[in-house]
Amino acid sequence: MRGPVAPPQVPLSVSRADTFRDLVLDSVERLERRWPQLQDVEFMILEVPPALSGEVVPLGGSVPADKREPAKVVVYRRPVEIRSKSRDERALLVHEVVVEQVAELLGLSPESVDPRYGQD
Repeated sequence: MRGPVAPPQVPLSVSRADTFRDLVLDSVERLERRWPQLQDVEFMILEVPPALSGEVVPLGGSVPADKREPAKVVVYRRPVEIRSKSRDERALLVHEVVVEQVAELLGLSPESVDPRYGQD
């Protein structure tokens, strides 16, 4: 008699999108410990940036809060994946993008947001 390969609550495979989401969440959690006000920021992942004129493809973006909407930080999954070869490289790049966009929102330098920025 054969049983299941893994219990039902354990996925047999994790999608690239889910893995990417976990990298973003890890980065956000790391920053929220230092910057509690980030709990009010909406962090989003989009596949690709909107069509832009020009040659530079952004890896992320940020939108300040207004009267109706919270501040937002966006990480573009496909451009980040294309620029990173391994999971470790991807994790580092995701964190750099998140730090840069949070710095933009807070009006600080990336090094102020995360003192380890650029040192990995």
